[in-house]
Amino acid sequence: MFAYTDLRDELSHYLSAEKVDEITQAYRVAASAHQDQKRFSGEPYITHPLEVASILAKMQMDHQCIMGALLHDVIEDTSISRDAIASQFGEKVAELVDGVSKLKQIKFESREQAQAENFRKMMLAMAQDIRVIIIKLADRLHNMRTLQALPQEKKRRVALETLEIYAPIAHRLGINHMRVEFEDLGFSYLYPLRYRVLKEAVQRARSERAAFIQSIETQVKEKLQEVGLKNFEIKGREKHLYGLYKKMLKKRLSLFEVMDVYAIRIIVDKPEECYLALGAIHSLYRPISKQFKDYIAIPKANGYQSLHTILIGPSSIPIEIQIRTTEMEKAAENGVAVHWLYKSTDKKAPYLYTNEWLQDLLDIQKNTGNPIEFIENVKIDLFSDAVYLFTPKGNILSLPQGATPIDFAYMVHTDIGNTCVGCKIDRRFAPLSTRLKSGQTLEIITEKEAHPNPAWLSFASTGKARSNIRHWLKNQQSSEAQALGKRLIEGALACFQVSLKDLDERTIHSVLKDLKLTKIEELYEEVGLGKRLAVLVSQRILDGQQQLLNGKTQKKHPLLTIKGTEGLVVSYGKCCYPIPGDLIIGQVLLGQGVMIHRERCSKIVKVKKDPKQWVNIEWEVKVHGEFQVPVVLDVINGRGVLASVAAAIAESNANIVNVHVDECDGKHNTITFIITVRDRSHLARLMRRLRMVCEVTRIVRGK
Repeated sequence: MFAYTDLRDELSHYLSAEKVDEITQAYRVAASAHQDQKRFSGEPYITHPLEVASILAKMQMDHQCIMGALLHDVIEDTSISRDAIASQFGEKVAELVDGVSKLKQIKFESREQAQAENFRKMMLAMAQDIRVIIIKLADRLHNMRTLQALPQEKKRRVALETLEIYAPIAHRLGINHMRVEFEDLGFSYLYPLRYRVLKEAVQRARSERAAFIQSIETQVKEKLQEVGLKNFEIKGREKHLYGLYKKMLKKRLSLFEVMDVYAIRIIVDKPEECYLALGAIHSLYRPISKQFKDYIAIPKANGYQSLHTILIGPSSIPIEIQIRTTEMEKAAENGVAVHWLYKSTDKKAPYLYTNEWLQDLLDIQKNTGNPIEFIENVKIDLFSDAVYLFTPKGNILSLPQGATPIDFAYMVHTDIGNTCVGCKIDRRFAPLSTRLKSGQTLEIITEKEAHPNPAWLSFASTGKARSNIRHWLKNQQSSEAQALGKRLIEGALACFQVSLKDLDERTIHSVLKDLKLTKIEELYEEVGLGKRLAVLVSQRILDGQQQLLNGKTQKKHPLLTIKGTEGLVVSYGKCCYPIPGDLIIGQVLLGQGVMIHRERCSKIVKVKKDPKQWVNIEWEVKVHGEFQVPVVLDVINGRGVLASVAAAIAESNANIVNVHVDECDGKHNTITFIITVRDRSHLARLMRRLRMVCEVTRIVRGK
């Protein structure tokens, strides 16, 4: 069993006696608090925080972080409060412990919601102090090492969560040794049979090929000495089991094909020696084209730096080579923790890259109300390799694999994303949905009056872009719902020849109090979104102000007139495609607003039976915008007929949204166009023009 004396000895190698004494006091408090508690394995509970602290001590984390590790479960599992920790060990230690603790005092609707909220709390605490997540990673690592004591179902659930969240976080923070252990342990519990088979096969291959690897290392060593390098180290590098497993799945390779690659890491003193070593090994073996990557000049998103190349070695066997300095090697293994290890002032230090990511997390949180949506957005950023792009001024931005110009625009600035209307990739216009590739130069085109398009959500890939788009759309929907709700209430009151201006404030306040609302805007929004009916709300208002009804009779006024500019809260049925000039009716959709149908639409029959589900509406005299409508044509099959019809539609100032062709027989086709028109008169002119096309034998408006 791990004892505190072992931890103290480890700490004394790099911390002062005074700081070790502070840690000792934290250990005593933790040991006393957990003295009657046991783990699933039957061991005293204090062994867990001791092991967590030991993991961090091996990373040479600072004394506050070690104290936070020893105390990380006392708020959650004992009677010791956050205030007690703050008074005895300081506010910083209390913040670390509180950041790692779960939210036990809040009741959640589901396990998923609880996990998402706990994750969000931890990530936001991490944004204030990165040591929160380092403690949590060490906590999860020891739990994974001792997972065998748990029931089978819980083992699989914890292993999956580790692979989905904690391993990617460790990778994002550049803490490679944790990531590798997370992935291999998670793999072993999630797929134990696959893990065992793969492990045995790798061990056999390793023993069979040891001599071959040794000969390659000898040749590389001699070549490096030949070019004048003296202080260097050569390491044989093996892919960990989960990495091999993922490669087999992704590339559909056999184990033999995956194992048939040898990897060597060369460690030198200075960055310029990395390039000297690269030239030496390229002269020794032939490099594979397009397989060289310079992560020293352009570091990865987590600050990782190294040269990567793949060579064709003896017997045409590929050899993967990584070349880096000693400092880069330490940074690759410890990532953001290198800040505490070496107090690096390098402008490319991993913790500086992490700070940029943490700022993105805060932006995502600010624009995301739902914890489950937040965690999904974070996962998008965690599970991505990077592409490296240039701004027109030559600055480099890193984005996840699969990112689009929309993601790039929001990465530059939220306002750039919100007003984006187009882009140029390598000086050529390109769609905003284009998947970006490393090395491209992007220029974003903006307009002050532009705004996000809901369709962007279908191809935006970063959490920052998606959360900002959703945030804008929610705010836009809210303002549009308020405007619509006010018009609906005005329309309902107009039936009694009453206006909102006629109502006194006491009546409005009383109605809001009854409905448990604080502002009239909230009432407008709920009516606009269909959560309350304008007729019932207006009746409730008038019940409190009966004098306004004296001598006034109810008239049949439409509750709403449609202008065509209502936005997200008014939609148009795809079942009947209403356009200005049609007799229409509005279907109230809970949480979505009003959907417009033609009065004779078959889908509105059942709705009409329930007054709560529909509202009486009509078109404004002047309606703005264009509206979709299907037009069905029977045509004689011939060369150029589709072009002739499309030309006629264009001549009529209409636009084709979609087209579908059905073959009737060998001589005739039925073509269905979805086109946009301004109103019924525009549609009539269009149909008259289409009848002039000689190949058209029949034309009708579709449903």
